Amino acid sequence: MTHTPDITRPDPSVIESLRGIGAATASAELHRLGLRNTHIEGVRSWTPGRSIVGPALTLQFMPLREDVYEDSEYKDPESQLHRHALYHAQSGDVVVVDARGKMDSGVFGEMMMTYLKGRGGSGVIIDGCLRDWPNIQKVDIGCWIKGVTPNYHTQRSIFPYAVNVPIACGNCYVAPGDIIIADDDGAVVVPIGHVDKLLGRAKGHVEWEEFSRMKLEEGGDLRRYYPMKEGTDAWAEYEAWKAGKAK
Repeated sequence: MTHTPDITRPDPSVIESLRGIGAATASAELHRLGLRNTHIEGVRSWTPGRSIVGPALTLQFMPLREDVYEDSEYKDPESQLHRHALYHAQSGDVVVVDARGKMDSGVFGEMMMTYLKGRGGSGVIIDGCLRDWPNIQKVDIGCWIKGVTPNYHTQRSIFPYAVNVPIACGNCYVAPGDIIIADDDGAVVVPIGHVDKLLGRAKGHVEWEEFSRMKLEEGGDLRRYYPMKEGTDAWAEYEAWKAGKAK
């Protein structure tokens, strides 16, 4: 088992600028930028209505093999590697876990999630399960998971292997320090090198969608107002509307 140093976090202004974009817009615009696999499949929000944006701390599980993993960690809690992912947590961080999609291992329970909340962490994305769900609900922290189980994390057939290494979570590559955008649509990974490009595209997308939504609510023609295209009469309407808002 290995564990690696802390992640590099972006300036807080970068995180703030990404708020309000949403997972669906992020996924669509990243696709247009050539990144076709940014959605973490199979997990869904178990905390409806919550939206988070933050850098990823990663935790990797492996299939249990007795000559690699010795079941002694409960004699020495500091050998519990899943703790070490949480030790790195700072305000706004998101813990992303490759738990191999297993439905019989609860990666974290109430106490671990309480600690993460106390450290300022904004949530977890787990290709797998949590345990102690009735109590975790009271912790008030974002959870994007596959399900819940009464079992603890090494009770069955996986064990924590590495912290802050690239992982495969829900068939999606996640590097430590990548930005996670998660809401009721799901969780999307924004590679740190694409943040500026995404911001440039998404800001305009969010603005014209506001105008488009307004026109559709008024009964406007779907063919005219969605999607909006530059150089069209509808786009000229949008530009005039935007100029009016700026006054």
